[in-house]
Amino acid sequence: MFKIGDQIIYPMQGAAVIDSIEEKVIQGVTQQYYIIHMPSSNMKLMIPKGNVSRTKIRLVEDHDHLETVLDDFSNGHPDDSLSWKQKYDVNMKKLKSGELLAGAQVVRDLTLQSKEKPLNPSEKEMLDTAKRMFVGELSLIKGISQLEATEFINEALK
Repeated sequence: MFKIGDQIIYPMQGAAVIDSIEEKVIQGVTQQYYIIHMPSSNMKLMIPKGNVSRTKIRLVEDHDHLETVLDDFSNGHPDDSLSWKQKYDVNMKKLKSGELLAGAQVVRDLTLQSKEKPLNPSEKEMLDTAKRMFVGELSLIKGISQLEATEFINEALK
């Protein structure tokens, strides 16, 4: 499914790179594992190849899809008709999907909401997670640093 060097998105974790594919024996069971590196946290993870379909891991999006996402990001508006609980549930579902557009919408909506009133701790944590994921993928697609990606996002939300 994936190969060494592929840039991927691991939902709720963010951008990563497949460093290697290794065979390991764990608890007496031999399996092949993807060894992935998470640049944002400098962490390495092992994911059994057989479990990848359940994780919603996907390849990083391309430039064309990014342009569609950035257009929605800059021009879309949050749904103010929902209660706090409904917004939280919708945003969590979007984050868990691992989709670039959905994550960008969470960043946009919570950032705009924070300009009107302070976010509660759960919303702040969700915004941090969504932003980390969006920044990571944006930096890989555009070939820029995470700092530059953060500045790009902040500028788009002005």
